[in-house]
Amino acid sequence: MSDQPTATYGIEGMTCEHCVMSIDEAFRELPGVTDVRVDLVVGGRSTATVTSTAPLDDAAVDAAVDEAGYTLVER
Repeated sequence: MSDQPTATYGIEGMTCEHCVMSIDEAFRELPGVTDVRVDLVVGGRSTATVTSTAPLDDAAVDAAVDEAGYTLVER
């Protein structure tokens, strides 16, 4: 079992597998991210569960999701 921190983020605006790939890529570009798992909920709140070597900076997460074209709705 890993002792790396894991956080789950609620994201709105995702509609397809391309959206999943975009969010996956956005999170993997953040320093320290080691794993990303995205659960797509079309028309609702999707989630991204992110594992990293240290807790992620809230502003960096906000910027990454926004830059990918989606809305972060829950941390």
